[in-house]
Amino acid sequence: MVRVQADGHQPKGQRRSYRHAIDAITRIAKEEGVPNLWRGTQATINRAMIVTAAQMSFYDQAKEAIVGYTPLTDSPLTHVLASLVAGGAASLTSNPFDVAKTRLQNMKIAEDGTRPYKGTFDCLRKTVANEGGRALFKGLSATFTRQAPLNVVRFVALEQINKLLDRMGHLPVIIDSTKAAQPVMCAHNLELRNCGECLRQTKLDLLGLAH
Repeated sequence: MVRVQADGHQPKGQRRSYRHAIDAITRIAKEEGVPNLWRGTQATINRAMIVTAAQMSFYDQAKEAIVGYTPLTDSPLTHVLASLVAGGAASLTSNPFDVAKTRLQNMKIAEDGTRPYKGTFDCLRKTVANEGGRALFKGLSATFTRQAPLNVVRFVALEQINKLLDRMGHLPVIIDSTKAAQPVMCAHNLELRNCGECLRQTKLDLLGLAH
């Protein structure tokens, strides 16, 4: 898909002129070898790790800050705002690896086998050396446009699912899956699911909102 999308932006003499995704896959396997279908895998893994870490950590921190330092409560609006912060953080931290991933997947190998880039960090280094640091953030607005709604849907849905589980009398997460068959007792010697005070406190602890 990266090849197909980028091909139209190439000068006419450098275009591969793929007709569609299946044609691209078939030609890459035939002309460049099957292993080249996985070119840029390491860059993709790097990007995925960074995106996930940024999204999850910044969402929790943003929600805690919003609840703690503004008049807003733990509401859908707070979840949307925290999701946008998470999306922005994920976009900023992952965009350089997005650039490297796209360039690695789209690069042309010379007839003698020479590659423009040896790997993710070689690509990042050469990009900065040849084009400046700002080149690593090309397409940042497009990345945020993709990340923002994705995070809003993900985290707002997660919060609503947790509230639904709450109304059903279940914890939003399993504290210890090895003891799932045993009732979890609270400080008042009641099953945790039946003690509203301890259940709320447990959830605050799990979300990092307890003071």
